[in-house]
Amino acid sequence: MEHTERILNILKERNIVPNHVATAIGISDSLFSKWRTKPSSKVSSEILVAIADYLDCSVDYLLGRTEDPELK
Repeated sequence: MEHTERILNILKERNIVPNHVATAIGISDSLFSKWRTKPSSKVSSEILVAIADYLDCSVDYLLGRTEDPELK
């Protein structure tokens, strides 16, 4: 599973509106729209860290390096 798919899945599971994340971390709403239409889109490391912080999960989970979203 691509990291963008994991991000979108977490948002859906937690009923988080993507534009709330975008606003909170300072990115455009259109970036989340791009991820929905093309989940393999690249995400910069800075944005990935900001999203992980917002979602209170590990970057390793978002990257698929672990199945455990909890921070250790």
